Amino acid sequence: MAEKHPESMNPNALPIDVAAQLLSKAGGRVVSEETLRSDIDAGAPTNPDGTINLVHYAAWNVQQIAGMTDGN
Repeated sequence: MAEKHPESMNPNALPIDVAAQLLSKAGGRVVSEETLRSDIDAGAPTNPDGTINLVHYAAWNVQQIAGMTDGN
């Protein structure tokens, strides 16, 4: 995966490849584009242009984890 270094990144509208790179660097595990696409297929929110809002994506992940732990 080639690294991109845009002069400014908008965390409200990141392309999938850039979001994967950023999440991998910020988190404790590798997040691939395939993982993000799988999450999107499972219902993770995207913007109309296909980009990812990191706050909305994080909230969706929290909902998924909460649903797994409360018996849903």
